[in-house]
Amino acid sequence: MSARSRVLFLLAIVAGAGILNTKSLQAAIPQTAQEATASSNAAGAAKPAAAQLVVPAGTRLPLILHNAVTTRNARPGDPIYLETVFPIVINQRILIPAGTYVQGEIQDTKRPGKVKGQGEIRLRLNSMILPNGYSVDFNAIPTNAGTGGNESTDSEGKIKGDTNKAGDVGTIAKTTGAGAGIGAIASGTARGAGIGAGVGAAAGLAAILLTRGPELELPRGTTLDVILDRPLYLDAARVNFTDPGRSSTMPGPPNREPTRSSSPF
Repeated sequence: MSARSRVLFLLAIVAGAGILNTKSLQAAIPQTAQEATASSNAAGAAKPAAAQLVVPAGTRLPLILHNAVTTRNARPGDPIYLETVFPIVINQRILIPAGTYVQGEIQDTKRPGKVKGQGEIRLRLNSMILPNGYSVDFNAIPTNAGTGGNESTDSEGKIKGDTNKAGDVGTIAKTTGAGAGIGAIASGTARGAGIGAGVGAAAGLAAILLTRGPELELPRGTTLDVILDRPLYLDAARVNFTDPGRSSTMPGPPNREPTRSSSPF
């Protein structure tokens, strides 16, 4: 038996007992329906607001690096410290102000080889501290790095260092020229110059083979663009920012040319 049928049945019993007349019975039915509707509306009005705000996966965060990192001494597990430089606004609401701190770690590192290979560092960003002290965990990887050199970044968050092919060619050219000059002076003949050139070229090649390629360096002030690989959920009660925030004033790294390490180790 439905709720309405039960109400009608009970009212009918009451009416039969003389407590209510027929008119009272008819008036009670729509009144019951009205009360049910009012109760439903009140329940709808009492629904709580959404407890979380979402920064969707794929959102890009521009960051700046606070501590310098290099393949010369970086190790897996070493921390890295960064800061957002531009506010993230979703649906006209500031969710991540500029000046928010971001912490991550080095997951893997590789020094450049002596003959070939580039320096490599793989990063992962793990947590964020908003200006009001609210801390959240998240996952993101760098998609671009502005280091002042010609470093590149792959889809797995690995930053690859520059090579020094032009410098290597220059080294061989210099030693070849120097050897030719010395040979010509020593023998006074073209044959001596040729021998000297060969010796100089060999010396230049040996210097390249005995030293490492350019170390990968991320100087303080390096800019990193990172992308969220999953949604970031924020407590709505703790995200009430009206100011877009301000990042620290920090000069970026100057443009620099790659240099081969003078040490073979």
